[in-house]
Amino acid sequence: MATTGSINGLTEDLIVAVAKTGKDTPRFRGLKRRVEDTLRSPLHGRTDQFAVARQLEGLQEKFQVLNRDDLADALRSRLNELDEQRVSLFPEFLSFLLQLADRPAQLSRVDRIKKSKPEEEENQLSWTDLDASDAAYCDEDIWGNVDYGAGSSDEDEVSSLSSDSHIPRTLTQSSIATEDDYVIPDDICSSGEDEALVVSIEGVQFWRGENASDSNGEEASSRVITELQIIREAIFMLHGLPTSLFWRLDGNVEVDRRFTLSHLSPGALSSVLRSLSSCGTKIDILRRFAITPQTVAYMQTFHRNIEDCLRKFDRFLSDEQSQYLSQSTPVAISLLQLSNDVQRESKLLIPLADLVSSFERNAAGKNIQCLDLLYDLVCMTQAAGDDETFTMLANIFFKCFETYIRPIRRWMETGQPEASEGGFSVLENHEKTDLRTLWHDWYTLDKQSELRKLPKFIQPFADKIFITGKSMVFLKRLNLADNLEPTKKATLSFEDICPCDSSSLCLPFYALLESAFNNVVNENHAFSSSLLRKELDERCGLWISLQVLEHIYLCKDMSMIGPIDAKIFELIDRGKGGWSDRFLLTELAQSAFSTMSIVDPTRLIVRSAKDANKTYSRSVKILNSLSFDYILPWPVANIITKDRISAYQRISTFLMQIRRAKYTIVKQRLQYSHEINQHTEDSGGNPLSYALRHNMLWFLNVLYSHCTDLVISSTTESLRKALSTANDVDAMIAAHRSYMASLEEQCLLSKNLRPLHQATLTILDLCIAFSELHATRSQTHPDPTRTPRKQIQAKPLRAKATPTPRKTRYEYSYGDEDETDSDLDDEELDSEDELHSHRQVSVNGSHYIQRLRDIHNQFNRLVTFMAAGLRGVGRVEGQASWEMLAERLEWRKERQVGQS
Repeated sequence: MATTGSINGLTEDLIVAVAKTGKDTPRFRGLKRRVEDTLRSPLHGRTDQFAVARQLEGLQEKFQVLNRDDLADALRSRLNELDEQRVSLFPEFLSFLLQLADRPAQLSRVDRIKKSKPEEEENQLSWTDLDASDAAYCDEDIWGNVDYGAGSSDEDEVSSLSSDSHIPRTLTQSSIATEDDYVIPDDICSSGEDEALVVSIEGVQFWRGENASDSNGEEASSRVITELQIIREAIFMLHGLPTSLFWRLDGNVEVDRRFTLSHLSPGALSSVLRSLSSCGTKIDILRRFAITPQTVAYMQTFHRNIEDCLRKFDRFLSDEQSQYLSQSTPVAISLLQLSNDVQRESKLLIPLADLVSSFERNAAGKNIQCLDLLYDLVCMTQAAGDDETFTMLANIFFKCFETYIRPIRRWMETGQPEASEGGFSVLENHEKTDLRTLWHDWYTLDKQSELRKLPKFIQPFADKIFITGKSMVFLKRLNLADNLEPTKKATLSFEDICPCDSSSLCLPFYALLESAFNNVVNENHAFSSSLLRKELDERCGLWISLQVLEHIYLCKDMSMIGPIDAKIFELIDRGKGGWSDRFLLTELAQSAFSTMSIVDPTRLIVRSAKDANKTYSRSVKILNSLSFDYILPWPVANIITKDRISAYQRISTFLMQIRRAKYTIVKQRLQYSHEINQHTEDSGGNPLSYALRHNMLWFLNVLYSHCTDLVISSTTESLRKALSTANDVDAMIAAHRSYMASLEEQCLLSKNLRPLHQATLTILDLCIAFSELHATRSQTHPDPTRTPRKQIQAKPLRAKATPTPRKTRYEYSYGDEDETDSDLDDEELDSEDELHSHRQVSVNGSHYIQRLRDIHNQFNRLVTFMAAGLRGVGRVEGQASWEMLAERLEWRKERQVGQS
């Protein structure tokens, strides 16, 4: 027997496996409490044997009442056999068999059961075998009438029948004549004594040809009938029945002009009959629509309302006909009065018939067109001032609209999509299982195709409806199913779109409908969006993730980035192929950011391109092969998408390229040599090097401070304000997308600023080329005043930059430039000697000054190009930061002009 601890463990494992939830969630604790209460509850009691016995007795009586005595006898005999062999579990067995029984009186057959004893053949009795004078029957009045109601109730009769059911019954065999031999008696048929009645009936049938002939026996061109006959034909026609006065041809009701009235001119009669036939044509359209089955839910609602209107109109026609047939209260026979009454009662049917005929012409989109046309009809009726018809049409529209929005409300309140023909359809992608793309890929609403299928009064709310449903799905994935029911659901009633007070009727119908439906959508949207935003802020760590990305990619704290830069730049300068080892760099980055409490180092990964080590390049573009990747929690990854992380990486790479250029310039110390003044080709080279170094450092500092102190700081602050005021997840995604687009654009990384970005990279490469040129030159003319730590004969020493970052927000600086690397082994120095040896040929003699001048001229030309380009783009795009950067870049030029 399992112990209590093992039972608890198995119970917890079962809950986790079935409910798919963690053990530390409130939902898990609630489920465990309910399971333990169920397990501790006492077992169910035994089956009530008396109830089983009563059911079996009732089954026997049922067999006897249905004249299945053979089943009753068979059941009784088996129960008697069971009584002889009593077992404690017999009630359970019998109860189980009773629950499995399926119509035993109809499906059971006695011949399937083996009979224990062969039944004796019963002799057939005939009337000749009965002797009425026998002593056994003479004393009893068996032929008298039986009073079944005296002294007994229905229950006594049933019990008497059931108690005597074992007595064999005999039925009299009487010969019944077949249907072919039956002859109808003559007295049933009419004797023909009332021939006058038959003649009078045939005489009023005006459509007969013999009734329309003139005195000479020829058929007359016009047939004069009575007004009552026309009224009767009109009522039959409006009922949808075939008549002689009105013909149905190609869906229209036509008038037979051969019939006239003696007291009315043919023109006046034709006008009245055309009015009735036109009304009949409209009503026939509704009758044909009423017999057409509908599959769409709101079309079925519209179909039922059409049936109700037709039923009300048919009741009116029946009342009119009963008045003309009534002999007690005769009414005046007036065709004009009937026409006026029909026009009044069909006032609602006529516009509905026009609506049905309009959307039936377009079979493809008739379902949606029905709601749009009904909506337009209600608005036009209200504008015409017909309040009575407006109220009835608005009631029909509201019933259809209420049915139409039922799946919409289910989607907004529960997040369950419902595929409905002609309705608001949300497509669910069952192939997507990655929770990081839940918001973007799991559910789609194709606006180009789906919005055309939506009624025009729903289209303005389509996006908000879709967002509300996705928010509910998101909340369910966060295991918040217990808190999804809002405290008060928004209601939508007929009084909201058609108020009872007369003052509200002055408002347009479309405004009332839009306001009422907008309240429903807004309340559901506000509930789901506010709860989701709260969960993203408090449980999912949205703001913490934004701070982490700001530290990793946007270099908010250089004390974390400095050691990583120093190691990468040092490995690149050594020329070794392992500078892009992703395992080494990942360990370095994780150890650097491990001191921050908000950063999870296990989520930080450094990736490198496969061909990063194939070629050795002194360009800053080599850093494009490195990328920092921080794995965000899946709820946050739905807001900060993968393409936005790529934008973060591009900005991070650009900032690292600027730091790389500054690192190479600061690393190489401009050295004075006593031999420079002795060589004529070197005169003027040292001041030019100082000036070029100063200008390059000035450009790098201006560009980096512009990207960090101005662009990133101000734009990040704007992002925080936008996220705090966002209404839903879509607004948060849009705010972050706009934030990243603005960062890329102001950092010259957008596609339309590609020439300026290329110019910037060229300037950064010039900085590296200048540092490499001066490093090579300083090795050919060493400074005698410089005292190295370790003297290595015939081998130059390489200076090493030690990063000592400040603890400011974005400032970056390096340490002492005079510090040399005394820890390099001979093998590394030899390889570096070979690396520098091929450059000495190009810097000896006068080539050094010429190359400095070329670098200086190209640097000035690129800076001027950037300033002019920034001003031109700033005037077009309107970015103030570009104007500010252009002014700072032109400050050096203005200063030079002022000094001259």
